Amino acid sequence: MAAEMALVKPISKFTSPRLTNPSKYLSGQRFSTVIRMSATSSPPPPATATAKSKKGTKKEIQESLLTPRFYTTDFEEMEQLFNTEINKNLNEEEFIALLQEFKTDYNQTHFVRNKEFKEAADKLQGPLRQIFVEFLERSCTAEFSGFLLYKELGRRLKKTNPVVAEIFSLMSRDEARHAGFLNKGLSDFNLALDLGFLTKARKYTFFKPKFIFYATYLSEKIGYWRYITIYRHLKQNPDFQCYPIFKYFENWCQDENRHGDFFSALMKAQPQFLNDWQAKLWSRFFCLSVYVTMYLNDCQRTDFYEGIGLNTKEFDMHVIIETNRTTARIFPAVLDVENPEFKRKLDRMVVIYEKLMAVGQTDDPSFVKNLKKVPLIAGLVSEILAAYLMPPVESGSVDFAEFEPNFVY
Repeated sequence: MAAEMALVKPISKFTSPRLTNPSKYLSGQRFSTVIRMSATSSPPPPATATAKSKKGTKKEIQESLLTPRFYTTDFEEMEQLFNTEINKNLNEEEFIALLQEFKTDYNQTHFVRNKEFKEAADKLQGPLRQIFVEFLERSCTAEFSGFLLYKELGRRLKKTNPVVAEIFSLMSRDEARHAGFLNKGLSDFNLALDLGFLTKARKYTFFKPKFIFYATYLSEKIGYWRYITIYRHLKQNPDFQCYPIFKYFENWCQDENRHGDFFSALMKAQPQFLNDWQAKLWSRFFCLSVYVTMYLNDCQRTDFYEGIGLNTKEFDMHVIIETNRTTARIFPAVLDVENPEFKRKLDRMVVIYEKLMAVGQTDDPSFVKNLKKVPLIAGLVSEILAAYLMPPVESGSVDFAEFEPNFVY
């Protein structure tokens, strides 16, 4: 998964999925500095540490409100949803066709590194190097989150629906490949994420199955539009190609697209998740959560996008609009993101969030910080609620129609 629902707080803490050795799935080696994640809300420290000994050092990345999260679900309900004897809406032929698509494994030999990676990393210096390392860290964490969820679903559904279970397992293969490739990229900067530690130590946000469908569909589709937009931009502007990982994005994004199509098929097989007024409300809620999270995240990292020649807000609005158009094929209602007022609300959220971050970084006592945050949090919630209450775009499943969003860059 390329994007995360970070604004949704964990409901409860669950035991991590049964995955005792993630290195089994993620190729790579041990590096000089191993990065761990800690559950605090302070901003991340500079990510440019190098090894001090052959055994390596441990370095923590601080976790914030917008940090990618790990997810779990009600696996027993999942088993019932995909039981062919209970759910007569399951289209086995469609899932078998999708399984063959995943088995083809178009990107089996795509993620092969070369000497360009290390050479490019050595040339990145200063703030851009630091921000680029953070990009690799966050992206690796998000992809690894998808790997854990899909791997567990593949294991749990084996007896109930072997076809769907195998698709989940193959999607976990894709996510592991992505995470491993990104972690290899960190090795160019003498760093590595301690993924085994993440598996055991992170809090898992619980979502009911239908919320997993909404969130992961959006995550995969928005990941597609992010990757393909960056790839096309850098293809047209090769002078901004500062690191070769972007050259892999064209094929990479097709994995995200296939994953999204699979979740679209899952939702069509569960029409109760798409055909009532509650589904419309939840669809808008998850769209807003994903879009706001991405916009706030990226606006904290404008140096990264400017470093590859993109205007951060224009890039994000392009991705949001195209994701929203794609999502309208399956969701019963989506946000009116092409209304100029929607972007104005996002921009006001950015201003408020920056003030919140600034308060958190002061030396004031905790109770003073909390008092200062109250009106800012109220303002942020007000803007989010106002964006949610904007008149929606009624959509519904129109995936049978010819529809190809135009590339606007």
